Amino acid sequence: KVRIIDFVFARYLDPNQLAYTVIGSPLNMEPGILRKLNKIEDSRDYGHDEKVDIWSLGSMCYEMLIGKCTFDSQSMKELLDKSGFICDMDGVIYHGNKILDGVADFVNWLIDNNKRFVFLTNSPEKTPHELSMKLERMGLKVSADHFYTSAMATASFLNSQNPGCTAYVIGEAALTKALYDQGIYMNDVNPDYVVVGETRTYNFEKIEKAIELVNNGAKLIGANPDITGPTERGVMPATGSLIAPIEIATGKKAYFVGKPNPLMLRHGLKKIDCHSEEIAFIGDRMDTDIIAGIESNVDTVLVLTGVTSVEDIDKFPYRPKYILNGVGDLLK
Repeated sequence: KVRIIDFVFARYLDPNQLAYTVIGSPLNMEPGILRKLNKIEDSRDYGHDEKVDIWSLGSMCYEMLIGKCTFDSQSMKELLDKSGFICDMDGVIYHGNKILDGVADFVNWLIDNNKRFVFLTNSPEKTPHELSMKLERMGLKVSADHFYTSAMATASFLNSQNPGCTAYVIGEAALTKALYDQGIYMNDVNPDYVVVGETRTYNFEKIEKAIELVNNGAKLIGANPDITGPTERGVMPATGSLIAPIEIATGKKAYFVGKPNPLMLRHGLKKIDCHSEEIAFIGDRMDTDIIAGIESNVDTVLVLTGVTSVEDIDKFPYRPKYILNGVGDLLK
């Protein structure tokens, strides 16, 4: 109850603090209260007695406390009682090499409470061992078996489709290693697939080669469809941006293995041996994380520490079940 009161007052004292920051959001709020809240918010006049005063705020708090808002402590309990958690990494756990606030407490809580968890990342740039070491440098001890990447999912998919196939790869060493681990070898003459992932060595020569091979019959595969990704230096291009010139030049659309493809979440569920109703999926993107969770029938948690801002949510025809400022809010 105190959380709700604090939330309401914070919302009207700070125009930048929106309703979505409360667990469960006000989406199921009694319509009359919601209209009143929206009218006050739209006015953006927080000091005018005709718009809002301490008594109207108190009245709204009271209406919410007596049950006209569906959010209560039960929502938090249901989330914390989940057997397992699947978490995105970029924008949820860190930005580049900077760990986000509250993450250390959240990860330690997962371990201390024997929760089953896996970090599911659309980035194909690092191996699970490298990701484990990256978190260790940030002060977190998480073993490599708690990670699953889009590079691994891509390799698994290609092996299931065409065992013993070959590929021309535009990507980092982790993507190449994942393919090797599945018996898929490199070929720049007549490969079965052209596979693209995030890379710092992207150049025009590689684009030309990829276009040539796709025009000659190679199938175009993207490790993920992300157009951009968050880093400590801001938003940077991701696989979706890198593969676009090849799609445009060849007229061939890529098949993307990473989120929101449900294949990724199914791999995550299998890895932690949980059913969909037993887990929550935490991500920072409406267009990949949240839609992947919805299409896989798992409860979704959007955190506002990555790509999607609170203003972006209404642009989508679907919504997450929970919305948090960051994963640390789960333990507050």
